[in-house]
Amino acid sequence: MSKQELVVLGRDDGAGACCPGLLTAPLDEDQAVELAKVFKALGDPVRLRLLSLIASRAGGEVCVCDLTPDFGLSQPTISHHLKLLRQAGLIDCERRGTWVYYWLVPEMTDRLAAILTRPAGEPLPDHAASAGAAS
Repeated sequence: MSKQELVVLGRDDGAGACCPGLLTAPLDEDQAVELAKVFKALGDPVRLRLLSLIASRAGGEVCVCDLTPDFGLSQPTISHHLKLLRQAGLIDCERRGTWVYYWLVPEMTDRLAAILTRPAGEPLPDHAASAGAAS
């Protein structure tokens, strides 16, 4: 596991603050680096499940004490995964007494959705027709 720290998108020096959709303009190098960190955080099955459990929770937040039993992992391991999701800007938290409560940061998931969404009304390329003409 990498010890690399993740910089939260949109909370640093602004280099990766606004990424265009992948189909509207190419990402510059800084944007690609920052966006890759978020996708890396999502690239682990445990973190993806944690994000899903947090996002789908009624009331919009969940105590860490309610997350840990869903996994065959120790509490420190779950806390590590939650830390990586926080550093990626996907979730946020607040300590209340001895427990920490987590919630989804919808602006980040909306941003990821916008980056991956094809602009409305644009047709998909017809790869079948061009593949047949090339052979």
